Amino acid sequence: MGARRLLALVAVVVALGAAAAALQPINVTTVAFEEGYTPLFGFDNILRSGDGLTVSLLLDRSTGSGFISSSMYQHGFFSASIKLPSDYTAGVVVAFYTSNGDVFEKRHDELDFEFLGNIRGKPWRVQTNVYGNGSVSRGREERYVLPFDPTTEFHRYSILWTRAAVVFFVDDVPVREVRQSAAMAGDFPSKPMSLYATVWDASTWATSGGRYRVNYRYGPFVASFTDLALLGCRVDPIQMLSSSSSGRSAECAASEDALLASDLAVMTLEKQLAMRRYREQNMVYSYCHDTRRYPVPFPECDVVDSERRRFKDSGHLRLALRRHRRPRPAVRSARSTRAADM
Repeated sequence: MGARRLLALVAVVVALGAAAAALQPINVTTVAFEEGYTPLFGFDNILRSGDGLTVSLLLDRSTGSGFISSSMYQHGFFSASIKLPSDYTAGVVVAFYTSNGDVFEKRHDELDFEFLGNIRGKPWRVQTNVYGNGSVSRGREERYVLPFDPTTEFHRYSILWTRAAVVFFVDDVPVREVRQSAAMAGDFPSKPMSLYATVWDASTWATSGGRYRVNYRYGPFVASFTDLALLGCRVDPIQMLSSSSSGRSAECAASEDALLASDLAVMTLEKQLAMRRYREQNMVYSYCHDTRRYPVPFPECDVVDSERRRFKDSGHLRLALRRHRRPRPAVRSARSTRAADM
């Protein structure tokens, strides 16, 4: 039995390694900034490329900046290739997220990528959040160490939101899936949302709980976005609440059915194995293990004992992740070369 278990373990490790290599790149149509977005705040700190395909957001002593999608969407796929600010960026948060807080103030939904400020020489961390119907007191945060330097080249971050699940991707690898269930009730996002991208001063909490604050001597802090993708059904939330919205709802239902049937939404065995490997190698905090904050487990948390033992009751990883220095690729993609020239 010992030999059989060893062989089974080897088979799993080989499968995990092969899974990431087997994943196909996600191909979706991208749009220029003017086609899908509009400035949100810090207008003087929003810089656009001549071809309109790349936009940079700046944070300086005067203000941060951000942009928003021109429409709201009832489910969809939202994606961008992002290059984060370099050097000392403690307290700086770059966010790429969907939300409807401006329309549904007290019962808003939200799906977040939040890149937390970094001390020079330390690996960057990204946090994902899922909020539904104003459930901010029941945060569903997870944090991961990025296995690359996100300041030297562009990397793609994507959010898939359907009525069945929410999936977060990093460089086309799924890193987190939250399945809708009756037990989650209104905690699962269900109302139309806009897409946002922002950079702002979060000195009070972002880096080591606020121990390290933004140092503007290293500014301005620049986050660049390209390969912007918006795939979903556009809606007017006011019309959606009216009795005359049935036709639009039917159109969105058909659009989402097509999305659910597409390769984007099908969680293949290869995707599941790649997601498992990413989480084992990079996840450093999960609300599912945070029994101090949440003594009663969340309904979607299906945690095995072998995974639980790796985390403290605070939800944080017991031991620091081991990192192996990776050689930088000699050849860069045409997309990264174009975007890096900005």
